[in-house]
Amino acid sequence: MSNNWNEFQTKLENCLCPPGNGVFTVNTAKERKEALHQKLYNETAQDKVNALWQTSLNALPASKHKAVILGISSDCGGGILRGANWGPLLLRTTLVEQQAQTKAFDMGDIRIIPHLLHDKYLNEGTIENCQKALYQKEDKNNQSDYPVSPLSITEDICDGFYANLPDKGIFGIGGDHSISYPLTKSYLKSKRDRGVRTAIIHFDAHTDLLVERLGIDLCFGSWCTHILEYLPQPSHLIQIGIRSSGKPKSHWENTFGIKQHWAHEIQEQGAQKIVDGIIAQLKRDEVDELYVSFDIDALDDKYASATGTPEPDGMTPDESLLILKALSEQFPITGADMMEIAPFTDSSLKGQSSSEVTLKEGAKISAFLINAMNK
Repeated sequence: MSNNWNEFQTKLENCLCPPGNGVFTVNTAKERKEALHQKLYNETAQDKVNALWQTSLNALPASKHKAVILGISSDCGGGILRGANWGPLLLRTTLVEQQAQTKAFDMGDIRIIPHLLHDKYLNEGTIENCQKALYQKEDKNNQSDYPVSPLSITEDICDGFYANLPDKGIFGIGGDHSISYPLTKSYLKSKRDRGVRTAIIHFDAHTDLLVERLGIDLCFGSWCTHILEYLPQPSHLIQIGIRSSGKPKSHWENTFGIKQHWAHEIQEQGAQKIVDGIIAQLKRDEVDELYVSFDIDALDDKYASATGTPEPDGMTPDESLLILKALSEQFPITGADMMEIAPFTDSSLKGQSSSEVTLKEGAKISAFLINAMNK
């Protein structure tokens, strides 16, 4: 990690790529990428897009926007129905087309090798080969020390981001929910070092509180477990919309010390009562700032079926926005992410594709979070 801006900008130019390019392809989705680049840069030629994107990084420190978009096009940490790697490209396009009033600085996408998850699972030989592929280093004696796996690169970039730009925040677009591990870890470490008390507001149908899944400790079902140590206290992880769990609410709260508000409670008591209770808890705990991690499957599957694990009996977009609005009126939202939109999964709705509906609702919530971060 470097707190020297010139060194960090060089790292960004190596480890990131222009928005929408995080999925490595030859021709697949070429037209979609070009359409996004035309909107963002008024250009489609890849070499010119690369040059414009790199030049734009010079303006990041002085940008008036506090919200900085980072795309992480990886679904290697998922494992049910894949396809969330396309989320950053298509959600950005939907934001531009449907939420044009929402502005943020777009830092680009993490460069992804789609077979990898975290560097700790790799041997030295694999890391060297992947460094050659990502960073074009042919001489073994001149290898970059940059990481190569999506979670490792994301954490390294986020650590440097908060060291250099502590008054800005990252809005992460995934990708599967394992990506929230490095996003929140870097955020929480930075805030802790500055004496800021934080809480994570986690919207999801699932608890993501496994210790490991099939022998892998960092994945979409376990990331929450491994960020608890970086929170001021475990109860500062507040989960909303839970409904698909093999264990009762009491198990998760008693085992981990976190706080949950299940989907049926929102339906029975109303979203306003639920958020009033959350605000009261946060004020008692003297929380200063919030990070919001939003898994799109927190929404009922009629609104969010283009995802790896759609679930019925979930929240409505209006309920989610009511809760977010009430929270943002009481606490600064200084970091956030939108995860698990898988745009090319099969349609389950008639007349309008599941992708269109899911992207539309995901863009609404993303726009609200970006605007809240910019306040």
